[in-house]
Amino acid sequence: MISNEDFLYAKPAHLADLEEKILSYRERERVVDNWLRLRYQEVLPMLMKRCGIDAWVVACDEYNEDPVLRSLTPTAMMNARRTTILLFIYKNNEVLRYSITRPNVGLDEFYTAVWINQKDSIWCKDPSKAETQFECLARLLKENDVKKIGLNISREFAFADGLSKSMYDAIVACFDDEMKEKIVSAQDLCVGWLETRTVPEMQAYNGIMQIAHAMIAEAFSSRVVIPGVTTNYDVKYWMMEKLTRMGLVPWFDFEVSIIRENVGSIDEETIIMQGDMLHCDVGFNYLGLCTDTQENAYVLKYGETKAPDYLERCLHDVNRFQDIVISHFKEGRSGNEILKLSLEEGFAQGLKPSLYTHPIGYHGHAAGPTIGLWDKQQGVAGANGTYPMHDNTAYSLELNCTFTVKEWNNTTFSLGLETDVLFTEGKVYYLAGRQENFHLIK
Repeated sequence: MISNEDFLYAKPAHLADLEEKILSYRERERVVDNWLRLRYQEVLPMLMKRCGIDAWVVACDEYNEDPVLRSLTPTAMMNARRTTILLFIYKNNEVLRYSITRPNVGLDEFYTAVWINQKDSIWCKDPSKAETQFECLARLLKENDVKKIGLNISREFAFADGLSKSMYDAIVACFDDEMKEKIVSAQDLCVGWLETRTVPEMQAYNGIMQIAHAMIAEAFSSRVVIPGVTTNYDVKYWMMEKLTRMGLVPWFDFEVSIIRENVGSIDEETIIMQGDMLHCDVGFNYLGLCTDTQENAYVLKYGETKAPDYLERCLHDVNRFQDIVISHFKEGRSGNEILKLSLEEGFAQGLKPSLYTHPIGYHGHAAGPTIGLWDKQQGVAGANGTYPMHDNTAYSLELNCTFTVKEWNNTTFSLGLETDVLFTEGKVYYLAGRQENFHLIK
């Protein structure tokens, strides 16, 4: 069980202090592989039972990997080896794991190797019983008398559509008619596997997000920004280089923009001036989990000790919309339902909001319910919009509100925030807190 105390807002931390806590590659491998063992025991049986699938096949070729493959294999196995087939059989509330492939680094510790009599191979033990990988797969499925065979085929979720046409043809060529009729889409199983977090993962997410907040706080400070000299691109590349030196991996090209009186948003490279607001969008991967964060800074003018009240009010209005959105998070509720309820309440409170929140986890724009897109504020078609919210999942709470500020010479701009939140036991937690006041650059 997780208590509220596990997710209290983290106190602001200095990036240097957190940098010392970042694990070595070897230590990361140990942590992530232990998480994988726990996921096999807790997550996979629950999901296969929930989806009604008693056989799950993940099959792909080297350098054309299925999107879920990396999440199912140990750290040392960085890609498929030639043709790789993993088979999961759900029996008696546990999942049996088989590898039908050539040897790969670390795989035999996590899976039972069952393709022993490989045709045209030095590993063939009994030539009279030699079989291809696909014949081996068909044999195992028959021997286990499975009822539903889940294949990664989906028109709605790219994460669940990793089975290539040629791979599908090779599989079904070894199936008889009865087995072909048992094939179903493993869409919900793929999405559920990728989106569901275990307790250790959820607890670690708090510390990972501390790194994100601390890095932005240092970037949006006088240690990095010299008004009249530094550009927004200088700040962007400072963060990207800082992360890579820390051994972390950005998962997209960072953005730092300027919001300026009489101008609005400036995305191209521009020198930062006093009185500007700065906005960033940054995300990285650590321990296999992604972050996605947007925060804002204000560059103080001479004589100022804080941002103008009229700009602070804008930021607090965006905080208010954040709270509106998470108040509508509910297990079983679809992304489109959350989008509709949140926008209706936001507009009713006098805001001009836009909502485009997405799941986060193994991927930045991860598997799960899409809660609006920037260009689809009326709802998202298909399963992405109708897929229900489940417990023990994480989201990048991404949104903005548009303002026209008369005290700022009637300048119109959108002010966005993005921070990662956890949905567990019916409650929402801001991981390592959220921004409620501008970073001040003196």
